[in-house]
Amino acid sequence: MMLTAETLTRHELIGLHLRVVEASNPTLVGIEGKVVMETTNTLSVAVADDTDGDRAGEESRLVRVPKADATFEFRLPGDDADGSGHDAATDAGVDPAPDSDPEYVVVDGEVLVARPARRTERTGDSRWQ
Repeated sequence: MMLTAETLTRHELIGLHLRVVEASNPTLVGIEGKVVMETTNTLSVAVADDTDGDRAGEESRLVRVPKADATFEFRLPGDDADGSGHDAATDAGVDPAPDSDPEYVVVDGEVLVARPARRTERTGDSRWQ
């Protein structure tokens, strides 16, 4: 099954770029980075650490975001010429080319609350916003 806006909630989220657009904890709003781990109730996001104002080191820190208390915006990988649902540039940590407009999907975190293996097994209509 190819990764599309309609099937996002039934796919593996690790490796996707996300941004927290709403959260019950206001300090989490605006968190942006790559999903590196998923549990039943949380997403762990690698966020570039920009403490000194320049991103020269590109060090990252891990932020755990509760799924149920947040709304996420996922950037879908573009140009999956191999049909795998993955973009080689995105998988390598490189932003997509400027001419390949990425697609963004907003998802209520409540629909993601489940063991990742169980969530990806679900069939039926997608419940994304």
